[in-house]
Amino acid sequence: MARILTGIQSTGTPHLGNLLGAIIPAIQLSKENNNQSLFFIADLHSFTTIREANKIKENTYATAAAWLAFGFDSEKNIFYRQSDIPEVCELAWYLSCFAKFSRLQLAHSFKEKLDRIKDINTGLFTYPILMAADILLYDANIVPVGKDQIQHLEITRDIASSLNHFFPNTLVLPETKIDERVMIVPGTDGQKMSKSYNNMINIFLDDKKLRKQIMSIKTDSTNIEDPKDYKSCNVFNLYKLLANKNQVNELKSKYINGGYGYGNAKQELFELICINYKSQREMFMYLIQNPKIIEQELKEGAKKAREIARNVLARVRKNVGY
Repeated sequence: MARILTGIQSTGTPHLGNLLGAIIPAIQLSKENNNQSLFFIADLHSFTTIREANKIKENTYATAAAWLAFGFDSEKNIFYRQSDIPEVCELAWYLSCFAKFSRLQLAHSFKEKLDRIKDINTGLFTYPILMAADILLYDANIVPVGKDQIQHLEITRDIASSLNHFFPNTLVLPETKIDERVMIVPGTDGQKMSKSYNNMINIFLDDKKLRKQIMSIKTDSTNIEDPKDYKSCNVFNLYKLLANKNQVNELKSKYINGGYGYGNAKQELFELICINYKSQREMFMYLIQNPKIIEQELKEGAKKAREIARNVLARVRKNVGY
């Protein structure tokens, strides 16, 4: 039986990119074969940037509600909040003593903010170490990642290998597995959908606000009567990620034939999202309005996660001499 681990930051309500690129593929993978899946909300990681106590809690509940609304089976698998597992911080310290400073300088999370070096805190710099602890604390065999996240696994394996060199058979090295289903979803401006770019689509908004976000998708100035290049259109590129083959071909024909405006395409995208995710949107709102249900789910998951974490940490402590 493989042990699969996936985490997602609690930086706010998961947007469409988070759903298509991480949450939905992870839930699908958890249903395959006889795997055991550990899914966690990385609320400690979010502390590198968020300074409001209420916001941290709200973001955690919103993230959890999205996972549960999309059908994650918390009975079969383990669903927990990172901060409920104190063992992860102790393991992170042991790992930090084997993490090379020069290697951490190359981490994407650090390099992306080098132009604002005065704003970089130590937590952001050591971010990959805590991420490695998230994985290694559970003897995870498989960590599904997209191609843009391979570096995280490489750093984890490097640190674990260094520790194992001095203390053999202490840590299980995870498999660097690229999940082809993990996709990079374009935002409203064509860049990768991200809260930091403020280009996301939040499907859990009410209809009016959701439609406003979709209508803000950037398009070119081609006249309504002229044919349009569907390949370079942000609206079409989002639509094809959600629609079936017939729907995609139909929209493609409308672009090619002309007499069809971008506003029409945006409306079709809005309607498709409303249809495809009707039940998930309803469940999300129900859970947000009943946070005690979310809290109970996370607490139950933390109990199961800590059973694994304690055993792994006990092995680490014994091997390194504590």
